[in-house]
Amino acid sequence: MSTSSPSVAVIGCGYWGKNLVRNFSQLSALSAVCESTAVGQAAAGILVPDVRVIPDFAEVLASDVPAVVIATPAETHHDLVLRALRAGKDVFVEKPMALTSEHGSELVREAEALGRILMVGHVLEYHPGIVKLNELVQSGELGKVQYVYSHRLSLGKVRREENALWSFAPHDVAVILRLMGAMPFQVVACGGTYVQPNIADVTVTCLLFDNGVRAHIHVSWLHPFKEQRLVVVGSRKMAVFDDVAKALTLYDQRVEMRNGFPEPVKGAGEQVPYASDEPLRLECRAFLEACRTRTPPLTDGQSGLRALKVLQAAERSLVMNGEPVALPVEAFDGCA
Repeated sequence: MSTSSPSVAVIGCGYWGKNLVRNFSQLSALSAVCESTAVGQAAAGILVPDVRVIPDFAEVLASDVPAVVIATPAETHHDLVLRALRAGKDVFVEKPMALTSEHGSELVREAEALGRILMVGHVLEYHPGIVKLNELVQSGELGKVQYVYSHRLSLGKVRREENALWSFAPHDVAVILRLMGAMPFQVVACGGTYVQPNIADVTVTCLLFDNGVRAHIHVSWLHPFKEQRLVVVGSRKMAVFDDVAKALTLYDQRVEMRNGFPEPVKGAGEQVPYASDEPLRLECRAFLEACRTRTPPLTDGQSGLRALKVLQAAERSLVMNGEPVALPVEAFDGCA
């Protein structure tokens, strides 16, 4: 499949789907948009007036379009992905790929059995700043990773169909798993519900890895200012990726034992340059390339399933008011 010929149907032209429609169109790879609502159809008509708008998903499945990109509500993902795979389509589905690890496992098995590409939309993993951060970690520039934390905070967008954990945390979970190259063996989560009954507005999730590394993920849509920051603390240096400031900073800082006492060693921060490419454009290109080469993408079904297992464990702990939830230890290739 060539990246220069129309080859993809985007399913859903809503809040995020519009961005996918725009990118695949600009990559000359958009064959159709599937949208059942009048609002979505109107949006597609404005964005891509020369592209077919199809109201019925079944019509897309019966067409000769070889790949679909699913950007519909999370509760529909499992059913739509399964139908697309069985119709012989390659699939790019936005996060989360399903709402349970059992459904996620089913999708991975089905894709493997049918020889189809299955990719999950963890767009942060394609961000050039995150790719550069991963390179720093994997090269040993930071020394031994000791602690990781992520903040994804803002005022809104408040969801009604999912809590802040499922809305905000999947990207950070996926990135942290990539940095660590392993699954945590324990997940603990707590949070608070203030705006709507039974929908957590704020959550803090702690991951414990078998090498002693801990990571925490703080997400909230009930916060006075926007913050999207990932910090990796190593034995030699520390790194901070600030997505709001569009900066990756490497600090020559650590704590050393001197004469039996811990002493902070403080050094200046150094800006680490990275490419300015739009992460979503890179992600869309990665899907087209995976379809063309039949090679699993970075965020393949297995990657999406690992993130889903952590999210499901965090949700279980959240419901149990912070009780630890165990996961089987699993190592994988963490290099981006």
